[in-house]
Amino acid sequence: MKILVTGANGYLGLGVVKQLLDDGMEVIATDFKTDKVDSRSSKVNCDLFSIEDPYSYFGNPDVVLHMAWRDGFIHNANSHIIDLPKHHLFIEKIFKSNVKNIAVMGSMHEVGFWEGSIDERSPCNPMSLYGISKNALRQDVEYMAKTYGRNYQWLRGYYIVGNTAYGSSIFSKLYKAASEEGKKEFPFTMGLNQFDFINYDDFCLQVAATIEQDRVNGIVNICTGRPEKLADRVEKFIVENGFSIKLKYGVFPDRPYDSKAVWGNNYKIEKIKKERK
Repeated sequence: MKILVTGANGYLGLGVVKQLLDDGMEVIATDFKTDKVDSRSSKVNCDLFSIEDPYSYFGNPDVVLHMAWRDGFIHNANSHIIDLPKHHLFIEKIFKSNVKNIAVMGSMHEVGFWEGSIDERSPCNPMSLYGISKNALRQDVEYMAKTYGRNYQWLRGYYIVGNTAYGSSIFSKLYKAASEEGKKEFPFTMGLNQFDFINYDDFCLQVAATIEQDRVNGIVNICTGRPEKLADRVEKFIVENGFSIKLKYGVFPDRPYDSKAVWGNNYKIEKIKKERK
């Protein structure tokens, strides 16, 4: 299977490309730069949105995984709204092509403030420009899938835990502060909120497993299906990496759009994983 991955040089793209290659897939990896991407892939440096016929340009892939997104960790950047038409036009071109499957990276921030389990029927009331834009694109993708009579997969990602300074998550920032900057304290919230934390490698495995099949479609939660208190997961992260850094609780307030306890319903991804075995 030939799979095009956009945003391949990003924090998430790097791991997903590697997992797909490990699974024996042929991967075309594209981004503005692809210097960090696994060398087993076919790398294409380009401005994705300037290409008139992306399906032909990238060698007629069987599957397109659209992960490209600017400023993913800056939740109120204007770029989320500004770029939305570009994502629409690119995905529309793919829907009009002969591609077999289309998958797009989403986010639990589409949902907004919510308490409890999230599934594909949960109402979405996003509370940041990032969430608003992702939710709008999800609705756009659903509309185009119906218009062109195509299947789609919307990969709704949750909170990713990775052992690397590359990225902008709290875990990446903590890793950098402890391993590269030698800091002994890390400013933190009270850490009482509960989220669905998924390890980076598991995230990449779930994304790959989903797009390598076409029986389970629509919104698929990339998650563990269980909540864990933020403070507990960060403290465990410190222990797992052997860091001596200490959390300085209460320095930052919780974000107003962060739920007290939220997690993904994992019945779809568990079905995919079961069939994969």
